[in-house]
Amino acid sequence: MSKLFRSSLCALCFMLATSASFAGPFADEMAKCLVRSTTPADKSMLVQWIVAVMTLHPDVKQFSGATPAQRDALNKQMGELMVSLLTDRCLAESREALKNEGQGTIESSFKVLGQVAAQALFTHPDVAGGLAEFGKAVDEQKLKALLESAK
Repeated sequence: MSKLFRSSLCALCFMLATSASFAGPFADEMAKCLVRSTTPADKSMLVQWIVAVMTLHPDVKQFSGATPAQRDALNKQMGELMVSLLTDRCLAESREALKNEGQGTIESSFKVLGQVAAQALFTHPDVAGGLAEFGKAVDEQKLKALLESAK
């Protein structure tokens, strides 16, 4: 699978998983702090929480092995992480963002953190292998012709 195709596929996955969010400079600083202040273990837990919650949707529920007890534990960890980030690790940035740009900054900043954490998910070799399997089902000649015709 070509690097361009793989990159496009990853971008599509990210776009499908998140909605558009517009943040001001204070929310941007808050988001940077959230990303900077989370450990790899925090990001791993965040991805686990995202997947566990997403698989509650009826269309994908069959693909989840997460038990209610596991989701409860992840909810607790996620709640602790969120409070720690907002009230301790990134207190100054959170306060400024909330004061200057409102409560929407929390959502937009955590979306950025979620996207950064998800990057590790999509770049893991096993997931990349799964994306490569999907790539075998795509007509690359038609995509290449599209790219050529757009020049």
